[in-house]
Amino acid sequence: QGQPDIESVLKDTLDEKVADLVDFLLLKYQSKEPITKAEMLMTVIRQYEDYFPMILKRACECMELVFGVDVKEEDPFGNSYVFHNTLDLTCDYQGMPKTGLLVLILGMIFMEGNCVTEEKIWEMLNSTGVYAGTEHVIYGEPSQFITRDLVKEKYLEYRQVPNSDPPRFEFLWGPRAHAETSKMKVLEFLAKVNGSIPSAFPSWYEDALRDEEERAKVGALGNCSSFLDSHVF
Repeated sequence: QGQPDIESVLKDTLDEKVADLVDFLLLKYQSKEPITKAEMLMTVIRQYEDYFPMILKRACECMELVFGVDVKEEDPFGNSYVFHNTLDLTCDYQGMPKTGLLVLILGMIFMEGNCVTEEKIWEMLNSTGVYAGTEHVIYGEPSQFITRDLVKEKYLEYRQVPNSDPPRFEFLWGPRAHAETSKMKVLEFLAKVNGSIPSAFPSWYEDALRDEEERAKVGALGNCSSFLDSHVF
């Protein structure tokens, strides 16, 4: 009878350690400081060092899936770690990890055929606890962040739906999103979230492959043009 209680207490304690480590990682991210294993053990993990690999793994998954931040080993011995934005996106908003929201929106635009209505975006965001007009601890006022900041930064394009009356609006990828990431990277991320692989989603996978081929062609043409410009015949 006592054994399940001990296991339950341990599980609850480890869950708390994961949450505490996420908070600690967020503080380090905001201060733009690398983080060491020793710091994590001393500040958060303490007497639960034997469970450190599991706690760190779960905390890193949360950082990536919720906040759009990758925590990666900086040295081969796993003694220090650095932060990278998911999908190679370079956006940085006063040290706050807002990339996660952008990744969600880019993913939905891709899944909906490269264009999605504003209503559908808010349906999806409401299901994650993000509401227009309600201040969010990470994103601030979400509507301003999405329709003003991300549009101004050219991560999103925000336009009126043709012939809509009353006016309705839709989102597309902006030029900066196309430049910094790709449909394949977004699909790989979405597949990872679902514990799957990109090819498990055939129609999206084919679209992403076509996008990769187009990017390769553009890259090849650019290289050829650069070569011709640098040589005089």
